[in-house]
Amino acid sequence: MTPLLDIENLTVHYGAIQAVRNLSLQVEEGEVVTLIGANGAGKTTTLRAVSRLVRPRGGRILFAGRDITRAAPDEVVRLGIAQSPEGRQVLARQSVQDNLELGAYTRRDRASVRRDIAEMYGRFPRLGERRGQLAGTLSGGEQQMLAIARALMSRPRLLLLDEPSLGLAPLIVREIFDIIAQLNAQGVTILLVEQNARLAMGRSHRTYVLEAGQMTFHGQSADLLTDERVLQAYLGG
Repeated sequence: MTPLLDIENLTVHYGAIQAVRNLSLQVEEGEVVTLIGANGAGKTTTLRAVSRLVRPRGGRILFAGRDITRAAPDEVVRLGIAQSPEGRQVLARQSVQDNLELGAYTRRDRASVRRDIAEMYGRFPRLGERRGQLAGTLSGGEQQMLAIARALMSRPRLLLLDEPSLGLAPLIVREIFDIIAQLNAQGVTILLVEQNARLAMGRSHRTYVLEAGQMTFHGQSADLLTDERVLQAYLGG
């Protein structure tokens, strides 16, 4: 069966700096796959390459069997990939409602967009209570919910989540990860970058470990949670 996402020998440079080198990974439809590694390991760069926000120096990115290595970012969204970026990056001076509408910018079916916004307010009740509020005045947890909801407005087959727990209190982190589990149970495939390795691996099917832009090892998340190398390096074992 063709993977939903198939990255083959991806190499990305920022000027003279090689951020990712010959990285290969796959995400099957219906999975949650986690990328872990130290800061600067190439995790965010990998997501940005999939979203086509950075241009690969080499390798291929296939989505549902289609080569998207040189696709435009808006085309990637139309094909079914959406990203909730690191740091949330909500449009601070726009309302919650405006942020959600902008998440559907590639869609022309306005009636179904309105229905999806209503669904997001049902899924994230706090956003519904604050629909007219400026996004920049929301709490960190509410902004993270908005960033995820905005990404979902494009109806993605693959959701890229970059550090969804960053800067949030532990109780809110658990709430965000409960939302991730619910989304996956409803059929959304997720590629997750997360510093909280133990939590992410506990909620994912498979894990890839990146070091200095290269994949060092990968496997079932449940197995890697007891792997001595992972324990020592990432889980404080």
